[in-house]
This record gives sequence, structure tokens and C-alpha cells, in this order.
Amino acid sequence: MSDVPTTDDRDPAAVVTGMINQVLDLASTWTAWDGKPIPIDDRVYTPHKALRRVTDHLIDHLAEIEARVAGAPTIPDHWQASASTTAADLAPFTTEDLDEARSRLGRLAQIFELRLGKLTVPELDLREGDAWSVRQIAFHLEISLYYATAVGRLS
Repeated sequence: MSDVPTTDDRDPAAVVTGMINQVLDLASTWTAWDGKPIPIDDRVYTPHKALRRVTDHLIDHLAEIEARVAGAPTIPDHWQASASTTAADLAPFTTEDLDEARSRLGRLAQIFELRLGKLTVPELDLREGDAWSVRQIAFHLEISLYYATAVGRLS
């Protein structure tokens, strides 16, 4: 991996859960979405796409952390990423979708809290080869907020 994430003295689990809370705060306004994809940079975003990207990113790195803790090789991801906008991404964003996102991301936040909370400082900071440390992965996940801010706060 390149572009090593910068870390600071914040608790890595709090970094991840803080990002998730910010995403959910923005998502709480997305039932007002008018159905038009939002162009940002060289991509377009919708509420569903933003949540898909945040969730996929969390799952990808959670799997990486779990594999590393277990001493197993990681499995390469095959996500569609943000270059792809699926038909599901274009669906209306309903109150039920928001409830699903809260449940899904709330559970992921808890898993990160539990996993990262069980690791010692040396385990959080261990780097093998050019792989990022678990702490660096947690801080890297903060960039997932980009997807939610691409949609923004809707009214």
C-alpha cells in the first residue's frame, strides 16, 4: 500500500465510529433526495451509492484486520468502487433505507470498537512489509466520509 495514512493520539476505534456517526448524521437528511445523481469531481453520487461505498470500505478493511490478526492472507477485493453507479444506487432513498443504514453501520461501528479495543498498542502499530498498521487502517477509514459529504446535507 502507498500513501501511508497519518495518525495522531485519537483512539483508532473512535476515529472509525466518529466517521460512521458523521455519515449517519448526513444520511438522516437523505430522504429529501430528489432522485438526481450528484456530480462531484469525476464521479456521480447518490445516497445509496454513498452508503454502499462507506460500507464496502469498512468491510474491506475489517476483513483485512481480521485476516492479519488471525495470521491469514487477505483476500483481494473486487468491489465496483465509485466509478460504477448501479441501478440500485439510483433507487429512491426512503425512511426504511435510513433505518437499514443505521442498523448496518451501527453494527460495523460496534465490531470495530470491539476488535480495535482488544488490540494492544504494539498490535495496533505493527507493520509487516509495506502493509499499513491496524492503527493506520483505522485512520485511513476516515476518508470514507468523502462519499457522504459528496451527497451532503439535504433539505
